[in-house]
Amino acid sequence: MRKLTLIAMLLGMPVLSHAQTNRNSWDALNTLHAGQRIEVVDTNLKEHKGTFSTVSDEAIQLREGDSDVGIKREDVMRVTLLDESHRLRNAFIVGAAGAGTGAGIGVVATRCSSTSGSLNFCGLGRGIAIGVGALAGLAGGAGIGVAIPSHPTVYRTKQH
Repeated sequence: MRKLTLIAMLLGMPVLSHAQTNRNSWDALNTLHAGQRIEVVDTNLKEHKGTFSTVSDEAIQLREGDSDVGIKREDVMRVTLLDESHRLRNAFIVGAAGAGTGAGIGVVATRCSSTSGSLNFCGLGRGIAIGVGALAGLAGGAGIGVAIPSHPTVYRTKQH
């Protein structure tokens, strides 16, 4: 059980470190490079998709189709980076956590008992139950991981 807890904690570290980035800071937009594909959602919920040009303290500039678009800082709700997709990474992380959980459930559900008359899953039957639980957890977790939004949000306004 200790090993399972340790594995779950180690697999959870990338998720926790990603959650600590400050997406409410306008300064986070300084990490963008000219030419990166982005999506900007303004306060009217209009989506602007194009390539990033520049950012200043007052506005963000992008090339949308054949025209340059500038959106004032106070009108920006969210900026998402479209170049990077994390679906595969999410599928691996959540799938591994699901496999560990499924195996753990298999261990608990098939506890060996010396009491006569009870169903005994010790040995090969127990191993099969743990394997089936791990596979079911892997499949379910990977499916959930793929469904998680895959494009990283670089900036989001604070919710009021």
